[in-house]
Amino acid sequence: MSQGVGEAGRLLADRYRLVSIVGRGGMGTVWQARDEVLDREVAIKEVVVARDLADAERDILHQRTLREARATARLNQPNIVTVHDVIEEAGRPWIVMEFIQARSLQDIVDQEGPQPPRQVAELGRQMLAALRAAHGIGILHRDVKPSNVLITGDGRAVLTDFGIAYIEGDTTLTQTGLIVGSPAYISPERARGERAGPASDVWALGATLYTACEGRPPHQRTDAVSVLAAILTEDPPPPRNAGPLLPVLQGMLHRDPGQRISAETAAGLLAQIATGTTV
Repeated sequence: MSQGVGEAGRLLADRYRLVSIVGRGGMGTVWQARDEVLDREVAIKEVVVARDLADAERDILHQRTLREARATARLNQPNIVTVHDVIEEAGRPWIVMEFIQARSLQDIVDQEGPQPPRQVAELGRQMLAALRAAHGIGILHRDVKPSNVLITGDGRAVLTDFGIAYIEGDTTLTQTGLIVGSPAYISPERARGERAGPASDVWALGATLYTACEGRPPHQRTDAVSVLAAILTEDPPPPRNAGPLLPVLQGMLHRDPGQRISAETAAGLLAQIATGTTV
């Protein structure tokens, strides 16, 4: 059981009125809320803290939440969710963000199945713009996956949830040897316990785009251990629905990070595919 899950109607910091839950994940609950000072809709991430968590672990969770807010707030980029505020209520932090009326890529794939290659290419182009902005100031996302990509009705793609992001200069907040993230979207080098780099986010985005094209992740298995074993030892099966995306997906999903195509190269290729200007 988790503690402190807020209730609809609750007022935080004498300002933010919780309205309804819009999402749940391993790191917490996301609420739609109302900023009663500025009279606007916002999203608020509530960190869910297990009742039996030791004080030291609780402190790490608080630090991680603050780090997520700090990381995201440093990024002024249209494809990254905007952080407005961080508050502390009932002894734990809450992150106040822009409210985006959108569906996650995971929901879209679950409801509609594989997406057209040019549409996936445009999504990838926008996500690479977000990642290149983050990488440019020393931030790695480390949890790029379909459920962390929001897509609005007008086609804007937004990368969310920097909860396990790595920031240059910060001390690590994870235990030695612990892999954090979703197994199907963890790069081979991270699965080996090696330090993540920009290429790791490129691999995770490649796996995300593969999922958008195929309706399933590249190394789909029945359990997390089997998924990680496949990522370490096998190339993904060639996607059947990717069309012109095939070479760029293969380049992004190369098991050797030194041989993987760069974010810059991938962005250029995806832009050509999205606009239909591939040679």
